[in-house]
Amino acid sequence: MSNPPLSPASNPQNIPPQILRRQVNWENLHFYQKSKSLYSITYYFTQHFLKKGDRTIDQMLQAARSGKQNIVEGSADGVTSSEMELKLLNVSRASFKELLEDYEDYLRVRNLSQWTSSHTSYDEMLRYCREHNQPSDYESLLPKQSDEAMANMAITLLHMVDRMMMSYQRRLEKRFLEEGGIRERMTAARLSYRTQQREYVQKLERQIEFMKNKLSQYQEAPLPPVPPPPTPPVEEQA
Repeated sequence: MSNPPLSPASNPQNIPPQILRRQVNWENLHFYQKSKSLYSITYYFTQHFLKKGDRTIDQMLQAARSGKQNIVEGSADGVTSSEMELKLLNVSRASFKELLEDYEDYLRVRNLSQWTSSHTSYDEMLRYCREHNQPSDYESLLPKQSDEAMANMAITLLHMVDRMMMSYQRRLEKRFLEEGGIRERMTAARLSYRTQQREYVQKLERQIEFMKNKLSQYQEAPLPPVPPPPTPPVEEQA
């Protein structure tokens, strides 16, 4: 006996368009890893190079935390809302811009150098920041660095994170243009499901019509003649 036809819901080939996007694992995003390192650097920097009670301590820590946390929140919200994801990632970038300004101000008002390519330590610092993302890569270095070196390292990481996030946002923008927002995906999924239901019903109607025709053919066909019973053999008389 043949198997019964599959319903649209049970047919894996008729899965409607996906409504919820796959959750991004932000721990794998390099700019998030660097943002965690920035928080560690900023915490150490504010505790060792700024005077207790300085309002800048809280401002820098809040900016570093906001930059990191909004990447998490934006990535989580991206499951349902590309708009919210892009907005929160931009909030993150704005927080890091504020933190960048604080580090640059620290160097300027204290007549310390903001390193350029002509500085003897610039290339080595740039290479290290490019190749290392995790907080553990930086925490062991912090006790050995001066405030000028640490501020320049943070500034370098902040520029890198900003460029990486801008590139990531452009990819999200392209995906949004191609796939639309959740309302568009929900509409597409619903229309797809209705189309599958209609096609399934039409298929069943065709099968029923086919069976009716077959049954009608059997009913109209003449019955084959019934063969006569066999003649019993004649017994011979002795």
